[in-house]
Amino acid sequence: MSLTVESVTTQEEACRLRSFDSDVAWEIGHIIRANVQKKFTRPVVIYIAHANSSQLLFFATSGPGTLPDNMHWGCSTMRMRLSLQTKTKTLQEVYEMSDPSIYAVHGGGFPVKVEGVEGVVGVIVVSGLAQEDDHSVIVDGIQEYLAKNL
Repeated sequence: MSLTVESVTTQEEACRLRSFDSDVAWEIGHIIRANVQKKFTRPVVIYIAHANSSQLLFFATSGPGTLPDNMHWGCSTMRMRLSLQTKTKTLQEVYEMSDPSIYAVHGGGFPVKVEGVEGVVGVIVVSGLAQEDDHSVIVDGIQEYLAKNL
């Protein structure tokens, strides 16, 4: 499936959780880790945290050889990348950052949203695969969690 800004926005809305706490983060993190280990040979970093604090809720690698280097913007990084590509704007133009050489917008960061709560409450980051795969293992993991917890 070819990703578009619209399709990724739809994924973000479909992945809204009923609640979000350390237990939910732990379960989603384990689902993502298990799925990565089944489907890929490259190791990844999995990072889940509250959005507006430094509270780390889950951190794991799927194997040796990973380095964490991630940031987030309140929407999935895949959506941000696709949006920038369609608007042909650079990260520098959008965020007026002084050194865009240290920032990159790649799939692998995903906002955690909760039904009835405005804004982003957390972030899930997967880094180490191709950006489309980083993005899809997060979406698949959240969808698997939601299917188990209806």
